[in-house]
Amino acid sequence: MGELALSLGINGKLFIAQLINFAIVLFVLYRFAYKPVLRMLEDRTQRIEKGIADAEASQKKLTEMTEKEKDVLSEAKKQAKQIIMAAEDQALKNRDEIIANAKEESTRLLQQAQKNMEDQKMQMINEVKKDLGTIVLMAVEKVIGEKVDHVKDAKMINDAINEN
Repeated sequence: MGELALSLGINGKLFIAQLINFAIVLFVLYRFAYKPVLRMLEDRTQRIEKGIADAEASQKKLTEMTEKEKDVLSEAKKQAKQIIMAAEDQALKNRDEIIANAKEESTRLLQQAQKNMEDQKMQMINEVKKDLGTIVLMAVEKVIGEKVDHVKDAKMINDAINEN
């Protein structure tokens, strides 16, 4: 085997020296280059995985918040509709109450006006009767030609007024 190695141009001592040099370079590279690069790659992989996990969590939270927002908006719309319906109902009740009060007030004012008219009518009738009695008394005095006393005047006036 020694001759074969020499015929191929392989020197045994040189080969062992190169093998030792290769082992030293391999050890140095492994120790000072490969491990730090591996550590850096692992750190970077962890950061990327953490970033992906955070992004997924953020997406999940965003989805949850969007759903909550939809629920809140839906609830707010329902409450707004209820408030509007309650306000409309109250407005209708108020309108009906105002109309009823206005009708009552107009009826009361109409009755009061009718009563006032009736009172004024009675007052005018009484004044006309009084004036009529005076006119009748004056006509009787002219026809009879003498003054009638007050007792007879009152009796005649009452008789004349009550006949009509």
